[in-house]
Amino acid sequence: MPERTPDTPDSSDNAERTDGYAPLRSYAAIGDGRTVALVGRDGRIDWLPVPSMDSPAPFASILDAEHGGHIALKPTGPAHMERSYLPGTNVLCTTWTTADGEATVTDAMATGVAGRLPWAQLGRCVQGVRGAVEFEWAVQPGTLLGQARPERLDTVNGSIVAVDGVSIAIVELGFEPVHEDGPRFSGRFRTSEGSRSILSVIGTLDEPLFIPDPHETMRGVDRTIRNWETWSKEFAYDGPWADAVHRSALALKLLIFAPTGSIAAAATTSLPEDEHGDKNWDYRFAWVRDLAYSVRALTRFGLREETHAAVSWLMRTIADNGDGMPIFYRLSGARSDGVVERDVPGWRGIGPVTEGNRAADQLQLGVWGDVFDVMRQYVAQGNVLDRQTAHVLERLADEACHKWVEEDSGMWELQEAHHYTTSKIGCWQALDAAIELHDKGQIGGPRDKWVENRELIEQWVAEHGWNEELGHYVMHPDTDALDASILLHASSSFDRGPRMSATIDAIREQLSVGPLVYRYSGLEDEESPFVACSFWLASALACVGRDGEARALMDDMVAQGNDVGLFAEMISADNGEFMGNLPQGLSHLALINAAITIEEMAREG
Repeated sequence: MPERTPDTPDSSDNAERTDGYAPLRSYAAIGDGRTVALVGRDGRIDWLPVPSMDSPAPFASILDAEHGGHIALKPTGPAHMERSYLPGTNVLCTTWTTADGEATVTDAMATGVAGRLPWAQLGRCVQGVRGAVEFEWAVQPGTLLGQARPERLDTVNGSIVAVDGVSIAIVELGFEPVHEDGPRFSGRFRTSEGSRSILSVIGTLDEPLFIPDPHETMRGVDRTIRNWETWSKEFAYDGPWADAVHRSALALKLLIFAPTGSIAAAATTSLPEDEHGDKNWDYRFAWVRDLAYSVRALTRFGLREETHAAVSWLMRTIADNGDGMPIFYRLSGARSDGVVERDVPGWRGIGPVTEGNRAADQLQLGVWGDVFDVMRQYVAQGNVLDRQTAHVLERLADEACHKWVEEDSGMWELQEAHHYTTSKIGCWQALDAAIELHDKGQIGGPRDKWVENRELIEQWVAEHGWNEELGHYVMHPDTDALDASILLHASSSFDRGPRMSATIDAIREQLSVGPLVYRYSGLEDEESPFVACSFWLASALACVGRDGEARALMDDMVAQGNDVGLFAEMISADNGEFMGNLPQGLSHLALINAAITIEEMAREG
């Protein structure tokens, strides 16, 4: 695969739409702590749920080009485009240059004086820089993935669009004249040097619709920029790959659901993992695993509020459900309630399009390790556990002692249950942390029982998880297959010795295509390489003392991001295109943790 750098985007960054669909690499993300919008390189917003990430999406042309709905804004004729995030923000600035002039478009999901707004509010501010640029724009709400028909309602306070329970208002200043065609609003306007115009789209779900003053929407974009800059000032990291780490932290911040403190795995649903479909999942849920990795990163950056909110949400949610260990929850903390398939085409016609996730009821033993790792880090930062949290952790440690001997679905949510090696190590990690928390006086419980089972797991992995003939850890005892998730347990300190180093070599030989890594053996014809696996590989290389290889791989992978530094779930080994949902939290978390691990290992060495 050809090497890319952030300064030389590949052809897919600038590709034209195919049947109305833009390359997934072309999207930048903006958000407000509750929802996320995706902006293509041609200035069109193709994804925006209202008012939350997991709410219905009146703008969803990324999944249904014809009827999904979009918000378009671009020059009417040929134009050169350059874009970037404003430093320290999730506000996107695009510069359009034509033969007659230059103008900028600043895109933001507006925030308020005290944080997120009670409604969703997109602001698109157009400023004339020199000469004149003619723009065309359109706001065309869609069908909520085939569930409703948009309807324009004319009220005493202006026209709005209703799509089932979603209400949409369009407020503009300098975008006139406005042409109305049923629920579609559009027009053309011309900039001049120093001019400033704004288009604002406001949305609510099953509640009254606030109509802001257009001048206030202009001030709201400026305020949003300042709010992001203030947040970034609290961010502390000056190590290697600092720009990529900071951008990944900002991408992660987009996925933090401010109303509860939960963290979405990704902002989208049903973007395909390969060109054949079938593996199209809804990632607008809070995975316990992803939250654990998020807390690790946030803690290292000194971000206190997000860390506490995530930890508190997680333990409260587990306590409230009280029935085992689900692998993910809704962003509200409720359990997932099944899967619904929508009758729309999907991105580039690759379906299915689903809402919900079928893995909700799986047993995944590695989650025990994720939860305990979160709490161990939280205490290591000088915090104290409350009694309810302590009792929940004591119960979970006892459950790990009984559960680790069972088959499960593994980290990759597979349909066939096995004794997955990394699942056993996840339980080892849980018990190791439980013992540490016990010794620090944070929890009670049968310490001797936990020590005994920790040792039994070590013996099991040595006997069944390691294949002496092959010379590497195997996915489970009944196979020769490799599993890239074993790399996580170099960072967990389960194994940083010759066996892990040998497994790293096997993964590089059998699962890697250049810097990209497949999740496990046999996936070359089923899906694209998984971005996080490459960063896990870089971390593992550092943990076993192979610093030079770790840094080289890290350089290669950072360059695989798109023109604004974002990552999807997967990257095609054939053409470098993004595949899967985006922005993908696990990809950015793996980047962050790899950078920090490489720096820490170098310092310790």
